Amino acid sequence: MFRGILIRLTTGSSWRDIESILDFEVSDTTLRTRRDEWIAAGVFDDLCREAIDAFDKIIGLDLTEVAIDGSQHKAPCGGEGTGPSPVDRGKLGHKWSIGVDRHGVPIGWALDGANRNDVKLLDPTLDAIEALGLLADVDTIHLDRGYDHNSIRARMVERDLLDVDIQPRRKPGHGKRKKLVSLGLRWIVEAANSWLSNFGQLRRSTDRRTHHRHAALCLATTILVTVKLIAWRDRYLTN
Repeated sequence: MFRGILIRLTTGSSWRDIESILDFEVSDTTLRTRRDEWIAAGVFDDLCREAIDAFDKIIGLDLTEVAIDGSQHKAPCGGEGTGPSPVDRGKLGHKWSIGVDRHGVPIGWALDGANRNDVKLLDPTLDAIEALGLLADVDTIHLDRGYDHNSIRARMVERDLLDVDIQPRRKPGHGKRKKLVSLGLRWIVEAANSWLSNFGQLRRSTDRRTHHRHAALCLATTILVTVKLIAWRDRYLTN
């Protein structure tokens, strides 16, 4: 059953297709039921936390630079936590706002509909990082120009986050002149969003409940961290 859940995460296939892939060893109903039991028991949250703690113990989370950004994806079946996407002709979509350390390890996120502004998801994302006991150790927060508001800076000060690097908005009259603007350290979260988007279940979510998408993100994060740990183990191996 866990293999079936992994297949769904990576491919985005329907439960019925996964039942066939597993040679009908388990039914699609049993797969969904077991997933819900594990969610209720906190299995996916615990698995994700275990992976992050392992990374911190073996390599060490680097919280000197933390980047936060949102990522929008399709949600054709709708359901809670979805909304019309402003970048996909108003089709239903979902969004996550995620924070990553300097290694690109996800350390907290918030979920909502694709029509939810990234600014509205900033506080829930910071709350998720704080829930892991990591926010107090963050030195610098990196944000894109969408967060370039005085109210954002004031809220960060309230959280004792005094070093905030926000890319400035374009000045009026400069819209037609394209300039190469450095991403700074925001490329780290852009890369993490790209990695997560490679998981079919996240890229085109047919889940209709927010806690199902959250569980998928937990499992995807666990896989990403495990891959990083394997790469660390093999760093000195040669062909």
